[in-house]
Amino acid sequence: MKISIITPSLNQCAYLRQTMQSILSQRGDFELQWVVVDGGSTDGTIQLLREVNDSRVSWTSEPDGGQAAAVNKGLAKVEGEIVGWLNSDDLYQPGALDEVARVFAGRPEVQWVVGQCGIVDSQGRQIREAVTGYKNRSLRKYSYRKLLRENMISQPAVFWRKEFVGRAGALDEKLHYTMDYDLWLRMGRLCEPVRVERELARFRIHGQSKSGKVNRGQFDEQYQVAMRYFNGDWRSRWAHRFNVEKIVWAYRLMRMVRW
Repeated sequence: MKISIITPSLNQCAYLRQTMQSILSQRGDFELQWVVVDGGSTDGTIQLLREVNDSRVSWTSEPDGGQAAAVNKGLAKVEGEIVGWLNSDDLYQPGALDEVARVFAGRPEVQWVVGQCGIVDSQGRQIREAVTGYKNRSLRKYSYRKLLRENMISQPAVFWRKEFVGRAGALDEKLHYTMDYDLWLRMGRLCEPVRVERELARFRIHGQSKSGKVNRGQFDEQYQVAMRYFNGDWRSRWAHRFNVEKIVWAYRLMRMVRW
């Protein structure tokens, strides 16, 4: 079994080396391909990539249409049966890909896998454990209707069969924040994910990350994405709107207390 990891990148050299190490250090009964799609970085990223002497790694660097466009470009280059997407400032936990390979190899019917994901700061220190715990509890109660009401799936901890995303469709390149949530909703319409009860990845929050600058715009975009899939389910529509307000005000409170 071959696992292909796509990493979109733009001026994240400060974190890319750690991301690279977390991917290339993975061991298990699988082959690995790492595809880096860089958007034309000017911060030392290209020099770092040129220094990598590993046949498992391929990369390109040229201006693109943003994160979703970069991932779509990577999807066209992957060779593996299993695909993951790890941003250039996030991390895989040791043994994550071996666990993923075991699930897919042991259950041929499984189309996508979702694991748990921690949150770390710019220094790699674990933070916001309460947020992680909340998402993990929500994920254990997964249903498509719950996913319509709130996105409890953490993007770095998702993997899928290559042909499955062909059925679900590529990322919507018009979306700035929630192209992943849109993909989960399309995947979820086709079948439920298999949930892995362990932390597969860690999501990094820092001053330059889109998610580090939590704002109403990203949650309003999430609501507009969900609107595509409600299909007359007004209860889920109002539940999602309530959850948007809940999350926005929770993050405002966290900023106020500097948590």
